[in-house]
Amino acid sequence: MSGNTFGLLYCVTSFGESHGPAYGGVVDGCPPGLELTESDIQRELNRRKPGSSRHVTQRQESDRIEILSGVFEGRTTGTAIGFVIRNEDQRSRDYSALADTFRPGHADYTYWQKYGLRDYRGGGRASARETMIRVAAGAIAKKWLRERYSVEVRGHLAQLGPNTIAFKSWDTVDENPFFSPDPAIVPRLEQFMDELRASGDSCGARVNVVASGVPVGWGEPVYGRLDSDIASAMMGINAVKGVEIGAGFAAIEQKGSEHGDELTPQGFLSNNAGGTLGGISTGQDILVSIALKPTSSIRLPRRSIDRKGEPTTVQTTGRHDPCVGIRATPIAEAMLACVLMDHALRNRAQCGDVRPPIRPIPGRAR
Repeated sequence: MSGNTFGLLYCVTSFGESHGPAYGGVVDGCPPGLELTESDIQRELNRRKPGSSRHVTQRQESDRIEILSGVFEGRTTGTAIGFVIRNEDQRSRDYSALADTFRPGHADYTYWQKYGLRDYRGGGRASARETMIRVAAGAIAKKWLRERYSVEVRGHLAQLGPNTIAFKSWDTVDENPFFSPDPAIVPRLEQFMDELRASGDSCGARVNVVASGVPVGWGEPVYGRLDSDIASAMMGINAVKGVEIGAGFAAIEQKGSEHGDELTPQGFLSNNAGGTLGGISTGQDILVSIALKPTSSIRLPRRSIDRKGEPTTVQTTGRHDPCVGIRATPIAEAMLACVLMDHALRNRAQCGDVRPPIRPIPGRAR
């Protein structure tokens, strides 16, 4: 299997399966001298890990990271940062009934058709558990971006099923199990999830991610556009079926006089472009929104076929997230941070000595 690495200068490689002994990762390209400890990464992993509330999968994993290389006396050396995260609570027996069938909405069918075999335990390589490697890599990128460029990458849940969540404050996002920026709606979200879980069904979600403090000039104008790399990274997250940059699909109903972000000496008057123009950052906030599909592993019977092509019915048991979007905020933040760090290094390499002809103008945050 190829395709286990992303990034050009800040490269992230992952390996492992959901029910194997461990997941591991290699981060190649992190500059030397960054103060880095396991606790820096563990904070982000704890935000993503399962079993954090009754509304997500009850698989009990510590997700404790072990750094194996690339850090000496508390600082990155510039060499490859290797790390491993052990699996501790696998229940492979929960998947024995799925060995000869294909779950609707999962990668079971396509993996089997492509490779001629598949690891049916928890989805194997297709499991969303792989995203913890991205979160670990993103934690490194977030710290480097913050210290070198004062860039902050933050996300929040914007919609859970039919429940739209208004943005009130970043202060409450990490204080509830939904990453909700509005604490007042949390009881309604909890009731909705309790009813959904009892029904055996699942739902989708929307997550918004914002990177503030990004300088002007990151990204390439044709291939390697900043917005296209962000979109690719976000679509690479399990269950993501849609990505918007800035106004996104709302641009369909806008007129040119509304969508184009006007400039004044005091700054941009809007941010419909989402912080990029021509694939290059404008200095405004990078605004990204992702749509995650409903979890495919549900208790309700679904029609499918077996390995002989015969009709059958599938019911998925075991421990699953009724909504994968609830834990997706740290993952989306991580992917945005990795892309931004990659482009920061690329810009530094080619245009590090370029000084903008005019002073960059400020832009609206949201």
